[in-house]
Amino acid sequence: MRRALDAGHHVTAVVRDPARLTVGADPRLEVVAADAFDPAAIGPAVTGRDAVVDALGPRPGAETTVCSRGAAAVVAALTADNPAARLLVVTGSGHVRDDGDGPFTRYLFKPLIGNTFLKKQFADFARTEDIVFGSGLGWTVLRPPQLTDGARKPYRTAVDRNVRGGIRLSRADLADAIMVALGDPRTVGHVVGLGY
Repeated sequence: MRRALDAGHHVTAVVRDPARLTVGADPRLEVVAADAFDPAAIGPAVTGRDAVVDALGPRPGAETTVCSRGAAAVVAALTADNPAARLLVVTGSGHVRDDGDGPFTRYLFKPLIGNTFLKKQFADFARTEDIVFGSGLGWTVLRPPQLTDGARKPYRTAVDRNVRGGIRLSRADLADAIMVALGDPRTVGHVVGLGY
């Protein structure tokens, strides 16, 4: 939100609890308290907007259907109220094994964590992407690797595949990548892999 506001955009933030929002007051920021899983509740927040960013993610120990339920609600709301808007959805790179991964990552590391520690989360990412890909909207999916609270630094991108060796990305750089993708119509209908 801060990156979008600093770039001069008007932002509508849909949140469960406005008191937890850390972005300071700004005349271009409208905060809407709504259930992110209810298309009717978020419909007014997407109406008339140029773009919608869905960056929902589960908290540790929370249910593992947050991403797919949120994507289904956003897609339903946009389809009903603003089908011309850009849709950008953040998932992750861990559930996808492709030629962007090195052999160790592709055949050992990702299967190990995907079949054990992060099995439910990876399955939710896959369901989320299926919903977005079949939406008929002008979508872009960003697939970051493990997110950190580090400082911004140069990162790499890859279209429709993972970034080789890209195992981490700061949240600050994810915010930058979101803004870049929103401004680049060539990303519509594509997945953008991210990483250092």
